[in-house]
Parts: sequence; C-alpha cells; structure tokens
Amino acid sequence: MIVDLSVPVVSGMPVYPGDPEVEITPALTVAEEGVNVLRLHLGSQSGTHVDAPCHIDDALPTLGDLPLERFLGPAAVLDARGLPPHAPITPAMLGPVGGRLGPGTVLLVATGWDAHWGTPGYLAHPYLEAETARLVVAAGVRTVGVDALSVDPTPAPADLPAHRVLCGAHGVIAENLRNLGPLLEAQAAGRAVEVSLLPLRLHAADGAPVRAVAVIT
Repeated sequence: MIVDLSVPVVSGMPVYPGDPEVEITPALTVAEEGVNVLRLHLGSQSGTHVDAPCHIDDALPTLGDLPLERFLGPAAVLDARGLPPHAPITPAMLGPVGGRLGPGTVLLVATGWDAHWGTPGYLAHPYLEAETARLVVAAGVRTVGVDALSVDPTPAPADLPAHRVLCGAHGVIAENLRNLGPLLEAQAAGRAVEVSLLPLRLHAADGAPVRAVAVIT
C-alpha cells in the first residue's frame, strides 16, 4: 500500500511566516498555444519539503551535497499526538521507538497537527526539544520528518535549536507532512514502512518541495 504524505501545492496555500507566497497560474493554454503549461511562484520551503543543512548555515551542505540515501529508508514513527499547542516533544517520548532508531532510519514524528492545516492553529504546533534532537542524532538518525510547520516552535527562537542540532549533523528535515496515522497503525501491526522524501533537484538549494510517500508492506 502506498500512502501519500504530501500536502497539495496550490495558490494561496499556507507558508512559513515571511516565506514567499505560492502562486500557480496558467502560462500557456491549449486554447491559445496548443499546450497547457503552468507558471510557478513559490519558495524552496513551500508545502511538504525538505531542509538541507545549509538552510541554517552557509558553511553546511546543500541538498545536492547529500547522498540520495539521506532521503529514503525504513521509517520509525513516533506517536506524539494529543499534545497541547506549543508543547515540547521531550526525550522521554522517544522511548517507544528507541529500539527502531539507527543509521539509515527515517524518524517520522506524528503530532496530528496536519489536521490544523490551513487554519491559524497550524502555527501552534508541538516541536522537538533540542535534547530530543540530540538523542536522535546520537542514535545515528540523519533524517527527521514532522507533520507540522517546523521541528522548532513557531515563531522560532533566533538560534533554531532543533534545526541547528539536526542540520549540524548534516541531517535532513522534512516538514508539512500529513497522513501519518496509517503509518502508526501499520507499525503497531508489525508491518514494514518505507518512506521516500526525494526533493526536486535544485542547484545549491537550501531545501525543496517533495512528493513524500510511504510504502507499507
């Protein structure tokens, strides 16, 4: 079974405060030019996307510097649903998935906050404590995804603590995922979950939109 983990890219969609707005308009049409072609205006962090390490530091790798293996692999899904707005995801919450974490594993954090997509409440999402991010990195994980606007609080502290830990380890962060519930159910049933977060191949990019999918077997 294939599960789509991506939000649709449409004009006027939610973006991180201050990021470019998304606008999609016809550039060519069948009626006028004989073909349909869309004109896209969007930021590299629009919709479901991945952050490269250089997102927070020019000295860190760009998307193109990272191995493709960083963007796909077996998933461990952390159930962080039911938290109140602006709540931290603490190290203790890693317990149920601790045995699944290791090099090559993609950690997906299910907050359930995708239910607030398109509402003001989406900005009140839970976030990873820096110490939680450090433990994830210490376990060998280099790819972390979340069904929320950011792994840090919104608005973010100036130092972006969770980003700094994960990006500083040359890790990949996926944000604005959705539909992680079926993955939690599959994991609980003992089924394997593989996830793909392959980005657009933008040159020297700080991030890029992805069509995130999971394959449950």
